[in-house]
Amino acid sequence: MDRGRFGVPTVPAGAGDWVIAIGVAAALLATGLSGRHPAGDLGLLGSALLTIGGLGLAVRRRAPLAVLAVTGLCAVGYQAAGFDVPAVAYLFAVYAAVRAGHRTVTVAASVAMLAALPLAALISLHDTGEAFAQARGALDLAWLIAAGAAGEALRQAERRADEAERTREETARRRADDERLRIARELHDSLTHQISIIKVQAEVAVHVARRSGEHVPETLLAIQEAGREASRELRATLEALRDDDTAPPRGLGHVPELVERARAIGLDATLTIEGEQHGVSAAVGRTVYRIVQESLTNVARHAAAGTASVRIDCRPDALAVRIDDDGKAVPGTAPVPGVGLLGMRERVTALGGRLRAEPRGGGGFTVQAELPVDRTP
Repeated sequence: MDRGRFGVPTVPAGAGDWVIAIGVAAALLATGLSGRHPAGDLGLLGSALLTIGGLGLAVRRRAPLAVLAVTGLCAVGYQAAGFDVPAVAYLFAVYAAVRAGHRTVTVAASVAMLAALPLAALISLHDTGEAFAQARGALDLAWLIAAGAAGEALRQAERRADEAERTREETARRRADDERLRIARELHDSLTHQISIIKVQAEVAVHVARRSGEHVPETLLAIQEAGREASRELRATLEALRDDDTAPPRGLGHVPELVERARAIGLDATLTIEGEQHGVSAAVGRTVYRIVQESLTNVARHAAAGTASVRIDCRPDALAVRIDDDGKAVPGTAPVPGVGLLGMRERVTALGGRLRAEPRGGGGFTVQAELPVDRTP
């Protein structure tokens, strides 16, 4: 059994609906059989209608209009059969239909019920005054209005609660976006300038030393490389912080930019795309982009490679991506599972794909991923 607030056990909605339906059916049947009622086939018919009308309430949440129609017809039917029983099930159905937002249909059905019940009672009583009195007792206007008002009040309360929840979520998301942008501005203002100065000064010092024919100290080369890497890391961090859901997503169409960027830093990178790209989902496209981005970044940083190749095969049922380099990796040396490799694996696994990242037999490193494709029309 589920537990609600403060640990109090709660009954599932479906079970509660059945309890109410059985209770109403039993009450209607007991009321009908305890009073004046016809015998024979009409008695059996009236009893069946009383039972059906009550049990129909079990599905009032899923099909409120259907239950409204069934309970109304059952009430008219057992009145015509001679059972003087209030239309309690119909009142429950009115409440459920108004709560579900079907106000106009409920009003129209209730007007029809108020007109039909006296005619139904007249069939069994053959006395107009008594028939109208019995119909008024079966469906009192005040109770009908009260049932509709209760359903409308609860519907409005639920709508306000939903709006409040959406407002809280939007406020939290907006605050998170503002904080992310504030952090990005702080990082940009406090670190970008200093890192740029370090990088430029180190590169100038290396250039001057080489131009004059002097030996370039290893520490100076390390500072130069650290400055470049810090600049790249900071740029990537700022892009991630400034990225939001409203920005155009990066996907297959942006992979050539990654390859061009790799060429710009001196890596002989090539790109081959085979197959039809149309219909590849945005999630798969983003994942491929991130795999290529992370792989080329690792090649530039750690592989000591001169060339890298990117191949993307768009098949009818899957998309395969492979990145090879001619770096220093050799078989038998397992790659260090850094944040980038773990992130690629998580992205691929989340889409139901497979990822393999390991040194090749002839030297160099290979990253292979295969992602299932659910093409959109």
